[in-house]
Amino acid sequence: MFKDYYDILKIEYSSTPKEIKLAFKKQALKWHPDKNRGVDTTTKMQDINEAKLILLDDEARARYDIEYRKFKEFKEKKESTKKNETKKDKEEDKKEPKPKQQTENYNVEDETLNKWMNNAKKQAVDLAKETIQDLRGMTQVGLQAGSEKIGSQIPALLIVAFFCLIIVISLKTCNT
Repeated sequence: MFKDYYDILKIEYSSTPKEIKLAFKKQALKWHPDKNRGVDTTTKMQDINEAKLILLDDEARARYDIEYRKFKEFKEKKESTKKNETKKDKEEDKKEPKPKQQTENYNVEDETLNKWMNNAKKQAVDLAKETIQDLRGMTQVGLQAGSEKIGSQIPALLIVAFFCLIIVISLKTCNT
């Protein structure tokens, strides 16, 4: 299945490497797990990393762009065929119902590019796993540091609470 890396990064086909880097940062921030708690953004982050790896490599991008143009032509033909079939189907539906056809997926013809895209996907998956492990590690360190900090402050908090209690009791006994 062909991935539209330009759409993933929300950029134009003619984007410069600088624009690609900016778009990558924007999408990575938008879909970062810290900003989307409770939502599994793993696949989205993998796609974003994969797009960056292919589009920032000059040779990979050149091969990708050739395939991208073929993909766009394929998609346009498919959509125009679908529109024509829809018109025919509406006329034929009046006569007799027809089973729905399955959609075809565009497959990458350039074997080298296909290997590079698969490699980029593996790298993106590894990067996502590494990021998740880093987040888990940071969370554990943060929780441990927080509990140590709170643990060292508990005696002081108990002393303050004790003195506040004595003051409140003293004020109540003085007023009565």
